[in-house]
Amino acid sequence: MSAIAREAGALLMEYFDQNIKIEYKGEADLVTAADRKSETLIRDRIRAKWPGHDVLGEEEGLHDTGSAYRWYVDPLDGTTNFAHGFPVFCVSMALQHNNETIAGVCYDPTRNEMFAAELGKGAYLNERPIHVSKTVGLAESLVATGFPSHKRHKNPNIHFYHQITLRTHGVRRAGSAALDLCYVGCGRLDGFWEFNLNPWDTAAGVLIVQEAGGQVMDFQGGPFQLNSRETLASNGLIHGALQHEFQEIFAGRGLDPLPDPREYAAKIKV
Repeated sequence: MSAIAREAGALLMEYFDQNIKIEYKGEADLVTAADRKSETLIRDRIRAKWPGHDVLGEEEGLHDTGSAYRWYVDPLDGTTNFAHGFPVFCVSMALQHNNETIAGVCYDPTRNEMFAAELGKGAYLNERPIHVSKTVGLAESLVATGFPSHKRHKNPNIHFYHQITLRTHGVRRAGSAALDLCYVGCGRLDGFWEFNLNPWDTAAGVLIVQEAGGQVMDFQGGPFQLNSRETLASNGLIHGALQHEFQEIFAGRGLDPLPDPREYAAKIKV
């Protein structure tokens, strides 16, 4: 898996920061030639090694043969970043057997960082074991989130961003959910949440977090499901506090109002 991800990452870097032909899929969902070629490469390599496996990829979807093995492939997680020359993106691949994720890799070619995990055998960064952070207080934690590239006006996450920002050391929004999950796994972040992610966005990163000692659940505290479209990951130590904040926000309790920009402007003029 790592070898395939590295090969796909090398392909992406050949296109990165060049004159990439951007196509538009939907309203503002960027797709590039690199994205398509990366998925084709990955599918070809999987087909050659494991011809009986099913593959679900972001670009080409799923041809379901009923195999007990299914791959979840995001050939370029962070497409918008990639298309704008912002160096935060990765190749994400995960393998399930009988609906249980048994292995996953996320490769960041700009930093040559390979995150990998195998069920029951731990998580690794460039073959060295990684573990989640030991931060115990929400106020001292650094967390991350993401926003959809389209239909943002229908996504409530800005309210969560605002409230969680006020209750943590900070919230980051880098643009690659797979890498955000990896960063929770290696302790660079203490937590991560996002609405409406797809299975290929989360399959590998979730296993990496879990094998690194962290927790991943849905927003109500239930078991994480690939199709739940709710992802709340953490080092485990701040998980209860994060879930409490989510419950309060959903219920509309204790919400701090957004500052009025007119009041700010008036103070500047004084």
